[in-house]
Amino acid sequence: MSAEESPVGCVGVLVIGTRGGGGPGEVLVKIRGGSEAFLAFSDEPLPKGATVLVVESRGERAVDVTPWTNLLGDS
Repeated sequence: MSAEESPVGCVGVLVIGTRGGGGPGEVLVKIRGGSEAFLAFSDEPLPKGATVLVVESRGERAVDVTPWTNLLGDS
């Protein structure tokens, strides 16, 4: 996956909450002119609807995420 296609650094919203070490959730990320779903892994459980930042790719359709708060207030 090239840097332009990578979801790393993109912000998304969890459509299925993560369970920390208990398993992944699902994140919807705006990327490549549309929105795409990825399996989302996190260190701690995160609820459905949480805004997250993609910090690492685990391959084609899986990413690591962390909670994200946009302090500037824009999207």
